[in-house]
Amino acid sequence: MNDDQLLRYSRHILLDEIGIEGQERILASHVLIIGAGGLGSPAALYLGSAGVGRITLVDDDTVDMTNLQRQIAHTTDRVGSAKVESIRSAVQAINPGANVACVQRRADQDLLDELVPQANVVLDCTDNYRTRHLINAACVRHRIPLVAGAALRLDGQLMVIDPRDPDCACYACVFSPDAEFEEIQCSTMGVFSPVVGVIGSLQAAEALKLLAGFGHPATRRLVMFDSASQDWSSMQTNRTLDCPVCARKA
Repeated sequence: MNDDQLLRYSRHILLDEIGIEGQERILASHVLIIGAGGLGSPAALYLGSAGVGRITLVDDDTVDMTNLQRQIAHTTDRVGSAKVESIRSAVQAINPGANVACVQRRADQDLLDELVPQANVVLDCTDNYRTRHLINAACVRHRIPLVAGAALRLDGQLMVIDPRDPDCACYACVFSPDAEFEEIQCSTMGVFSPVVGVIGSLQAAEALKLLAGFGHPATRRLVMFDSASQDWSSMQTNRTLDCPVCARKA
């Protein structure tokens, strides 16, 4: 680390859990963020400001006025711009040294199989059930840790999936990819803006813990947040032996 980095990241370095070695691991890391909206905004801002060496953003959407109530990386003057480019501008305004790559495409299996193996941690910040399962399957396939978040109305949830842990459930163990699922969008149901900030920030925190190698990742459980009552709860998640995604093949 140079002198500027020692100063910029000094409050991390002061933490015994991170120190210089942990911060160097963060600086050498690569995080893939899929989704540049309500969850991706705070996640990218915190990861970029924390010094993640390389961030790749994937999203095919553009900034809309209705996004600005909660997608805090975007601004009024960037309405109509690509969301990934908008977030890159926001991250680099905080940390000019951040290396942010933009992929303005919808995540499909081919793109995920190209990008996931290059990352140390993947963040699922999407709002699409099918895409979440594609991301989960790619992370299991390539054995890359995944931090999945979701938010709708007044509620949020967080799940950390580490395919390197033989007892860790994957997303498909908890939410069947074959389920008849009615997609509910915040454009029709609404979302309380601080909820995406809370969950996106937690996604960044879990990613940094995995990258720096400290603490206990929130694996093997589904964490749920009810902002109306300020209530946190969690349920244990068990790996499904016949899971179509992560079950061991004989």
